[in-house]
Order: sequence, then C-alpha cells, then structure tokens
Amino acid sequence: MTSAAPPRLTGRPAVLVIDGRVEAGRALLVPRGELVHGCADTLAEALDALPAEVERIDLDMGGVVFMDTAGLQFLELLRGHGEQWSVPVTARNWTGQPRRVLELLGPDAAAPPRGTPRPPAQEPARSAVAAERSERLRVLQEEVEQLRQAIASRPVIDQARGVLMALHGCTPDEAWHILREASQLSNTKLRTVAAAVTAGTRGDGPPPPPEVRAALRTALERAGR
Repeated sequence: MTSAAPPRLTGRPAVLVIDGRVEAGRALLVPRGELVHGCADTLAEALDALPAEVERIDLDMGGVVFMDTAGLQFLELLRGHGEQWSVPVTARNWTGQPRRVLELLGPDAAAPPRGTPRPPAQEPARSAVAAERSERLRVLQEEVEQLRQAIASRPVIDQARGVLMALHGCTPDEAWHILREASQLSNTKLRTVAAAVTAGTRGDGPPPPPEVRAALRTALERAGR
C-alpha cells in the first residue's frame, strides 16, 4: 500500500509518500519525505485504504526529513481517526528537524490519543495546554519562515562573496564578515546588501545605494582591503 501526496501549489512534485503493511490486525505506516502542504490529504488516503479489521495503527516517522506547520494537521487527522474508530494510534521515531519542531510544541504533540475522551473536569487544563501550544505554534511559524528566507537568500549571498573575493582578494570568511558588517553599518538586510554587490558588477546593473556603498567601503577598510 503506497499513497503519494498531490502536487504542491508551487507546481513542485509530490514530497510525501506513505508505505504500509497490515499484519495480525496491526497497520504499520511509514511516511517518507516532508510534512508540508498536502500531507494531511496523503495520510487520509492511506488511512482510508486500511481494512476495517485493523485494531491499531503505528507510524514510523524516521523517514520524515522536514516538517512545517502543515505537519500539525497531519497529527490532528491521525488523532481524529483514532478517536473516530476507537483504535490506538502512535507516531514514533521522529528525528532531525521534525523532532525539534515537536520539542517546541510540547511533549504530547506526537502522542495521539487512543480513542478515550477526557472527562469534562479536565477541560480547563486542556484549554491552558491549547493556549500554550498556540503560542509555541506562532514561534514555530516564525522559525520556519526565517529558515525559508535564509535558504532563499543563500545563492545571492554566495555570489556576493565571490565578487568580493575576486575584486579585493579576500578569503571566503573575510568576504562573509565584510557583507555582514556592511549590513549592520547601513541597517540593511544582508540579502539586500549582497544583491547590491552582485548587481553593481553587471555592466547594466545599478550601483549600490549610497548608504550601502559607504558601509561596504568602511567594512573593506576595517578588513584591510
């Protein structure tokens, strides 16, 4: 049994597949890839394909390499399935970045319930946990967005380092420190400084803005270049 995620909104190919097998009433599902947009749909397809006689569902998450906030929908769907059909469900063997995400969310984030509802007396505590998790989710969303921006900025920063190394004979580390110092001196984002450096080397490219140009000159002088 294999379920593949639908294409992502950006047009990229499917990034999650779920392999599985059923033995003696126990279903073992093995997701591989990323828990991003569409992952809950992939899980729903895998769960719908299970035979009715399944008595427990275990997920081995060791093949999941990345998780953003869509992964929480994945876990909520798993929780809901366990409650609806009153079967034990588990998601274990988290590693790498997904494990870090779950550590931010709290110790029970990856422990779906076993189909037993909580008594009403515990509802206030549940509300407090939900509020805390909501705040952790906000922090997680910011962390994921910063990660994506850093990944997107990496090529232009590497290009700018290459320009500084070629023009001023500095080392890769020196070029990095020059860019970072120019960013701080001009109060400009590092990516913007790097883009200005690379654009200025093209014949038809605009020169860096005055404040960036002055900051680069100061940073180069401090570096002995």
